[in-house]
Amino acid sequence: MKSVTKIRPTVSVTHGYARCSTNEEKQDIDRQTRELKRQGADKIWLEFEHGDAASKEQQALMLDTASPGDTIITLEVSRLARSTKQLCEIIDVIRDKQLRLVIVGSITMDCRDGSPDPMTEAFLQIAGVFSQLELSMIRARVKSGMANAKAKGKRIGRPPVSAESIPNAFLRYYPRYQAGNISLSELARLAQVSRPTAYRYIRALTT
Repeated sequence: MKSVTKIRPTVSVTHGYARCSTNEEKQDIDRQTRELKRQGADKIWLEFEHGDAASKEQQALMLDTASPGDTIITLEVSRLARSTKQLCEIIDVIRDKQLRLVIVGSITMDCRDGSPDPMTEAFLQIAGVFSQLELSMIRARVKSGMANAKAKGKRIGRPPVSAESIPNAFLRYYPRYQAGNISLSELARLAQVSRPTAYRYIRALTT
């Protein structure tokens, strides 16, 4: 009797993507994480980076790791990108790798069986345009506020960092970074700070 080989169906994975800018509170990324888990995320990728940063390490790893049929969910278009160019690049990856992108409570672009619905793709791109516009307006307000504060003689910028002001959560993992056991990004993730903040702490400890 001829044996029959059973083919196991591929199990799809739901990737949750949470991003927090360097000037946002950690509580915000915790909120995103909780909501993404409620939405069924199997794995959550945490990013501490500005929305329009040229490179987002965790996002790049997520898109590289995702397999055809997988789903990527995030709470807002602005969490993925604050630039229409970057958003269009992400859409290309979603299409080419046959993934499904879900903006919770808003837009779903499903490319698992081929190309997305043109109208859905257009709505996603329009949302990206508004996200970029919002960032430009925020920056304009911040720039105006800084100019006003400077005119009044107020100090502009962050207070200087000293070795004594560095939190214990960072100091706990810093020796592992010094020994070459973890990367800067891993150090920042473990200490729950942004990479720029990690740079500042390292400079304070080494100068």
